[in-house]
Amino acid sequence: MAPFHEALSLGRPGRSVTRCLKDAFLLPALSSSVAEARGLVLVRLRDWGIDEEVRENAVLVVSELVTNAVRHTTTASVRCELRLAEALLRLEVADQGGARTQPRTRPVSADQEGGRGLMLVEALAESWGVRPHESGQGRTVWACLTG
Repeated sequence: MAPFHEALSLGRPGRSVTRCLKDAFLLPALSSSVAEARGLVLVRLRDWGIDEEVRENAVLVVSELVTNAVRHTTTASVRCELRLAEALLRLEVADQGGARTQPRTRPVSADQEGGRGLMLVEALAESWGVRPHESGQGRTVWACLTG
């Protein structure tokens, strides 16, 4: 799981080059993969020198997004991608489809066991959203955190 480095801008002589750190991994769509995703994200962000609070928030966000993909789609696998450019960390979880509804926050009562995942993502992230997968099958749910 080595990081992928790519130049965002080549810059001009005398200017610094902006780099983007990127990593991705694929996991089976199993409930046990949620813990594995948390661990992989934690290790990578630690390797990148990300602040502890941002790491903890990112791990929580990825956990919620992977959980949703596993629970609410008929996907066989989930793909997680992390990108760091300057102070912006973008987390993405892609599935292969089969969900009956679009991911969205929804009101929940105090006695409901679930349904708070995207509310948590919304609270921790600067922004988040959903886009259809480029292949036309499935979708990608993303969240951006700053730190």
